[in-house]
Amino acid sequence: MLNTFFGSWARLTWAMVLSSGLALSITPACAHEVQPTIADLTVAEGAAELVMRVNLEALLSGIDLDTVVDTNDAADADVYDALRARPPEEIADQAARLLERWNDLPLLTVDGAPLMLSTVAISVPENVNIELPRISTWELRGEVTSDPQSATVAWPDGSGALVLRQQGVEAPYTGYIEGGDTTPEINLDGGDAQGAGDALLTYIPVGFDHIIPKGLDHILFVLGLFFLSAHLRPLIWQISAFTLAHTVTLAMGALGWVNVPGSIVEPLIAASIVYVAVENVFHSGLNRWRPLVIFGFGLLHGLGFASVLEEFGLPEGQFIPALIGFNIGVEVGQITVVLVAAACVWWALRV
Repeated sequence: MLNTFFGSWARLTWAMVLSSGLALSITPACAHEVQPTIADLTVAEGAAELVMRVNLEALLSGIDLDTVVDTNDAADADVYDALRARPPEEIADQAARLLERWNDLPLLTVDGAPLMLSTVAISVPENVNIELPRISTWELRGEVTSDPQSATVAWPDGSGALVLRQQGVEAPYTGYIEGGDTTPEINLDGGDAQGAGDALLTYIPVGFDHIIPKGLDHILFVLGLFFLSAHLRPLIWQISAFTLAHTVTLAMGALGWVNVPGSIVEPLIAASIVYVAVENVFHSGLNRWRPLVIFGFGLLHGLGFASVLEEFGLPEGQFIPALIGFNIGVEVGQITVVLVAAACVWWALRV
């Protein structure tokens, strides 16, 4: 009966997947995906500086970035789209309103006292594709006492994720902070670097989040592996080949040994979804070439994973644990996709 289910539903299922894959291949990669803000914190010579890589339009639009994966799904999506079309100088001017709210929070506290930040420089890219997020560089600065000891950063509700990286000290703090959260007290002399266990545990949810809910392309690909056959053995072969391959390129990309632009990788990932969908329509079992093909596609997906780590950065001194944690998160996400798909098939057979 299970084989009948897979046979009768394969064409319909994979026609839908094929359409999704084609849509991905012609849509700019990550056009509306919510991305974390990256902030580098330096406290030295009587001043605290935050240098941020931030999607100002997303923050200015009023979209709750804590609850959406794609800005198209937000009620204020039209506001965000309009802001992306505005000239850079207008966005830079509007950033002043955002900074006022941050100072009221306050965003940065040093030795328990709120620190008022002001803009030193702000660079909003111009002449960019408005179908893609516009990532600006914003440098903030505040005066501190001659010998500050500690600092905390409170990231506002609705702002999405923040990756905070301490600079200029030994064993610097690195943290992944959700909207509405506050960092622990950061020792400004250094020494707050994560231990191996903490780094591993911190990066597991980062890897999982890249699959569920943000990794539609990877979810579709894993479903393609699942729907090839009703038997467990083909799935194990395929998942093993895929995992081995993406682990290799994830590590190589994170080490900086391989760097392929997302504009190349993302369309190829979309093509891999289309290929798997088409092959599933015409083949119902594992042939000797399928694991090799999946291995090749896994190399591509690993480059996609590596681009995420490139955005986040890995903590100094804990590169390997963080990389392993991220990969574990990815694997848990993939297994979750397979388990949910299997549960859906089981339910469909019972009703």
